[in-house]
Amino acid sequence: MKPLIVVTSKPVSITRVIKSVSSPRSGGTVLFLGTVRASSRGMKVTKMRLESAKDLAKADLRRICKAVDQKYAVNHIAVEHRVGSLSVGEIIVAIAVGAAHREDAFKACKYIIDELKKTTPIWKKEIGPARERWV
Repeated sequence: MKPLIVVTSKPVSITRVIKSVSSPRSGGTVLFLGTVRASSRGMKVTKMRLESAKDLAKADLRRICKAVDQKYAVNHIAVEHRVGSLSVGEIIVAIAVGAAHREDAFKACKYIIDELKKTTPIWKKEIGPARERWV
């Protein structure tokens, strides 16, 4: 299985992500969307700045997808992550997993976002009216 891995400064394409995992072999498709929220840990957020080491981020996402392929019965995986300046409500990341059965699709999607947040070299700065902070 070759996953779709995209790290881009352009808006995330939900259509591309879903189309890339669609298959007659998949009885379940799970889509996760992470968005910029208006508040975080007591701070009002007006926008977010995301930076990455793109090649390293893509390599880490490929590693995560390979682990998922060995751990769960999945047919297709797509991960598209945005970098740059984003406003509240904009999509930061879209993850889609197609599998024969929903349980594997749900578990795989959760595994991907959990691992991405732990290991992938993509950094977030929350920006508010009074202050900024890296998270």
